[in-house]
Amino acid sequence: MNRIGAKRIGWLQTRTGDDHSRLMLLLLQAMLIVAALITLLPYVWMVSASLKSNADIFSSSIQLIPAHATLSNYATTLTSTPVLPAILNSIIMAGGETIAVVVTSIFTAYPFARLRFRGRDTVFLLVLGAMMIPSQVTMIPTFILMKWLGWINTYQGLIVPRAVTPLGIFMMRQFMLSLPRELEEAALIDGCGRLRILLQVCLPHLGPAAATLAIFTFTTSWNEFFWPLIVVQSEDMQTIQMLIAAMKQAEAADWGVIMAIITLSVFPTVAIYLLLQRYFVKGVAMSGMKG
Repeated sequence: MNRIGAKRIGWLQTRTGDDHSRLMLLLLQAMLIVAALITLLPYVWMVSASLKSNADIFSSSIQLIPAHATLSNYATTLTSTPVLPAILNSIIMAGGETIAVVVTSIFTAYPFARLRFRGRDTVFLLVLGAMMIPSQVTMIPTFILMKWLGWINTYQGLIVPRAVTPLGIFMMRQFMLSLPRELEEAALIDGCGRLRILLQVCLPHLGPAAATLAIFTFTTSWNEFFWPLIVVQSEDMQTIQMLIAAMKQAEAADWGVIMAIITLSVFPTVAIYLLLQRYFVKGVAMSGMKG
């Protein structure tokens, strides 16, 4: 085979490889677009239904874009339902729980990641084992404890029992393992104690992991229904999820108003994600680097 023929074969192979790579890229992009459309479709329908009357919602024709859009459902929601107090209660519950979980996870994960003491690995395995226990198992004992403390129908009764989570400890511990030990060794040489090392050396590097944990915790707490249903005993303390459930169980449910309430309830979770999104992917990637 002469040199010109070899060059032609090499060129054809390179072009075939490039075409194959482009085809795979197009297929992946198409799959992502389809997955995004499937994921967003319920939200689009939710917003669409919140702008329709009940007759249009239950009409035989499916219209994602309302033919007769109206804001009356939102006006009714804001004037005739306790949606704003319910959203405020959920923000206090989810925000308080998020702050508590991030703080307790950082302080609990540091000894597991950086200190050496007898029984450390055994205790950490017990923490991981606690992740496998359903929350319903501890629901009754926790309720009895809250009643004994007088925390029924209070914010502390909603927040304190969920202020420490095994998942948060695990995530923060994994992220701390990825931090270089040279930083701590230099701080120890300078005479820093462990608390100062945690607060001044480790904490500034924990932004991605803390943001990821905050998003997970806030979203989970915001969508929580079962625990508030047990603790809350008055209408002025009910969360947004309890309000939605109560509206759905009414004899004559106004689904346009319900969709408007659900649409309003989505904004806080979207807002916290937009605020912390730049840390989110990095935190997920870094949380499992070391075991």
